[in-house]
Amino acid sequence: MMGEGLEQGWLSPFLISGGLSIQQSALLFSVYGIAAALAAWLSGVLSEMFGAQRVMTAGVVIFIIGSVFFISVGLPSHNLFVMIPTYALRGFGYPLFAYSFLVWVAYEAPTEKLGSAVGIFWFCYSGGLNVLGALYSSIALPYLGEMATLWSALVFVVVGATIAIFLNREKVAKKGTGERPTMAYLLKGITIAFEKPKIGMGGIVRTINTSAAYGFTVFMPLFFMEIGFTRGEWLQIYACLWSVNIIFNLLFGVISDRLGWRNTVMWFGGMGCATFTVLFYYVPLWSGANFLLTMLIAGCFGACLAAYVPLSAIMPTLAPENKGAAMSILNLGAGLSTFLGPAVVGIFIGSLGTVGVIWVFAGLYVFSAFLMKFVTLPKNQNLVVPASTVD
Repeated sequence: MMGEGLEQGWLSPFLISGGLSIQQSALLFSVYGIAAALAAWLSGVLSEMFGAQRVMTAGVVIFIIGSVFFISVGLPSHNLFVMIPTYALRGFGYPLFAYSFLVWVAYEAPTEKLGSAVGIFWFCYSGGLNVLGALYSSIALPYLGEMATLWSALVFVVVGATIAIFLNREKVAKKGTGERPTMAYLLKGITIAFEKPKIGMGGIVRTINTSAAYGFTVFMPLFFMEIGFTRGEWLQIYACLWSVNIIFNLLFGVISDRLGWRNTVMWFGGMGCATFTVLFYYVPLWSGANFLLTMLIAGCFGACLAAYVPLSAIMPTLAPENKGAAMSILNLGAGLSTFLGPAVVGIFIGSLGTVGVIWVFAGLYVFSAFLMKFVTLPKNQNLVVPASTVD
């Protein structure tokens, strides 16, 4: 994940400095998000049909192919018609690897420890994608430049894939029904959202979860540099956001097993993210380039993002007979999050400006908290504590 995400904190301003508009950059990231959403959705049902290990391998191969063509052909051309499909191919590959791994975790972890298990998964996911990648970029960019830094990402991808797929002693077996791959079974990863509306609402909540974080990378670097921060400081602030996030991925995974999965998502996730999304704009606006204060706000936002981790435990619990399909909806939401964030920026930045986009994201987080009120679990499952308040 470190190799996949090392460009996220700086690629947009790099493209804009090369001649693209903010809207064009947002379009590139939005199409990337659509490809990621499609792959994330497919990962759950494909893992059940073919086994997680095979799907993970396919994802790595697709990511490498997309990366090679994007870096060698797409970026030098500065042509969106070339950049969009090659970057989208890169975005299609990584969710096949990452979310198939998450499906495996959902099947193998015992139910009473599932919140903690998915917390560990997201610790590794965010730690590579958003923390180590951003920190590595802040060090490598001054010495290697943008293009060489992108090429170096493939080293991390190959090493990580080798550990996860080829050096893993326990075979990641398929856990599906044994049915032959059919379109009807594949579509189960969509129809289950309508058969079980709570799963559909959970997918919407997951879509909102990291939308602002992905949207921030499109327009916030420019805002921060206008205030007086350097690109390196922005990358360190962004890395701080996700550094705190990975710590709280573990903490909220454990805490939610005690305080209740739904309440954790609703209050710490939805309402917490709404609050610190607004502060992430206004605090540096009012205080100027105050590095430590802005780092503190970024860390609080990252902590609240982690409070959505229990969704990875809630979704398979809502459909114990179709965990893979339920996880497909969760994964689809995670992928759509990478689309929703840049799309919100592209749609509203021209008319509402930076402050308007911030308030749109804050409103989405409040809406996600509202939806969680209806995502109730059976009485014998982890819903709320104490037991007397279980719906």
